[in-house]
Amino acid sequence: MTSTTPSPALDTAAVVESIADLVAGNYVFPDVARQLASLLRSRSAEGLYRVESAEELAEAVTADLRSANGDLHLALKYHAVPVPHEQGKAVLAAMRREFDASLSGVPRVELLDAGVAVLEIAPKIFPLDWAAQPLAAALSLVAPARALILDLRRNTGGDPDTVAFVCGYLLDGRTHLNTMLSRQGEAAAQSWSPPFVPGARFGADKPLFVLTSGSTFSAAEELAYDLQQLGRAEVVGEATRGGAHPRDGWTVHPHLELSVPVARAVNPVSGTNWEGTGVRPDVPCDAEAALDRALSLAVARLAR
Repeated sequence: MTSTTPSPALDTAAVVESIADLVAGNYVFPDVARQLASLLRSRSAEGLYRVESAEELAEAVTADLRSANGDLHLALKYHAVPVPHEQGKAVLAAMRREFDASLSGVPRVELLDAGVAVLEIAPKIFPLDWAAQPLAAALSLVAPARALILDLRRNTGGDPDTVAFVCGYLLDGRTHLNTMLSRQGEAAAQSWSPPFVPGARFGADKPLFVLTSGSTFSAAEELAYDLQQLGRAEVVGEATRGGAHPRDGWTVHPHLELSVPVARAVNPVSGTNWEGTGVRPDVPCDAEAALDRALSLAVARLAR
């Protein structure tokens, strides 16, 4: 498919060489990184990336980047709107447009039957400095509910700090959620739910259900997985996409952003993560039926 957006001249050999360097120097698994860098360079030398548009190059390079282990966070992303050159800024620019168009990432808060509330977080789990206020308002609003359904079926990822913030409303006290291991296998960072949150907590005792789909990805998967592994929530719906590696981004062309996982997550309960497998639901069902199924489960639980 050829892009309809005019773009600067595309020197595919130079772009692919820069991608190979970045993958080799930053991808979380060094052995795979060297393998992928070699693959990109050999395919470039064979002329297999001689395409007419940045969009076509993104598709071809992404397919090769994922050929080793299927890492869905490893990608060359095409942006129709030119992206900032600063590291990591491209994805933030795109997310900001989504934030402004989505009621700040909280499109639905509703009270259903029997005092069961539903809160949807979508299309992203936005950066905490943007999302703290709307999420605090929404989570405080549902705090008095008898049970809560957290809908992540349309959520495709975002900020781990915001995941911890949301968990703060659903747990009591400071709780270890995740540890990030660096490329060298060292503990790079830990994620904990905060000891204090603004507004009212839903708390750790009332029934909690999390809805997932085959589109639920990345940080949204972490939120579902963290709550599931802690025994705090039942996950209802479909297995998620399976992307557990935190990533960073580099602009390698005005319309191309390279996404490279730079660490791996380790859950303190399971000792592993959801990479490649997705979050497996406790109650499997079609995503379209997940809300009705969770509501039935919540009402039955409350009746007991």
